[in-house]
Amino acid sequence: MLSVNHLLGIKDLTLKDIETILDTADTFKEVINRPIKKVPSLRDMTIANVFFENSTRTRLSFELAEKRLSADVINFSASGSSVKKGETLLDTVNNILAMKVDMIVMRHASPGAPHFLAKHIKANIINAGDGTHEHPTQALLDAYSIRERLGGIGGKKIAIIGDISHSRVALSNIFALQKLGAEVMVCGPSTLIPKYIKGLGVKVSHSVKETLQWCDVANVLRIQLERQQSKNFPSLREYSLYYGINKALLDSLDKEVVIMHPGPINRGIEITSDVADSGHSIILQQVENGVAVRMAVLFLLAQQNKPY
Repeated sequence: MLSVNHLLGIKDLTLKDIETILDTADTFKEVINRPIKKVPSLRDMTIANVFFENSTRTRLSFELAEKRLSADVINFSASGSSVKKGETLLDTVNNILAMKVDMIVMRHASPGAPHFLAKHIKANIINAGDGTHEHPTQALLDAYSIRERLGGIGGKKIAIIGDISHSRVALSNIFALQKLGAEVMVCGPSTLIPKYIKGLGVKVSHSVKETLQWCDVANVLRIQLERQQSKNFPSLREYSLYYGINKALLDSLDKEVVIMHPGPINRGIEITSDVADSGHSIILQQVENGVAVRMAVLFLLAQQNKPY
């Protein structure tokens, strides 16, 4: 059992919650690798995927996880909905709940939107990303993937490289990794590292080579141009030159570093194809593990107080 009724952010979870989710994901990882990949765990539940922002990986991963658990699934996209006519978030969700939905997976551009909903409705809420705030299931699947590759997380050195300021993945990863006992360093141009970050107890670097020499795992983030209101570096070419990771850079190290990326990858900018497709990379394993981890989250939240 979890200590929470919703998954709004990693900050709200205890260490025991995180470990319970990761351990439960082990069971579901075995399920999704069977010839019959389905279990009847949530066959009496209806789950709505409510996405107010575009998503491919996260939405498909949640939908597959829900169907693997035998839940009934409703998919809602803000484009083409009554949101475009001025309907409020609360009205939209209450209309969905009137159809007797038990759980809502929501992505929204506004930080705190899932927290607002959790205070006003009965259904379990899972935050699938709220603005530049948090993306808890991504952090959980990242932690699961590191544990699977290295055998554990405690005492490991994890670097998060790239656009820290505009990333919800970075914040959730920092919270999760620190709770699991890892050391965390962030690396990127000073214009893409928020001033508050040192207050979270992480190291800060502006040298990719020094960072890679320090860490066991590098989680490389996408440059989120769509979230940037001003120009934070001269050009993508210059960013790639100073902060991109390529095979020559990895080969120059005297150690092996595990490479991760939450996707989608801008190949040739933050990471080159010969790195993304190399033995260093666990990017595809992250995608596979995402389904197992999301199955674990859905299953565990369903065991809490059911709304209907």
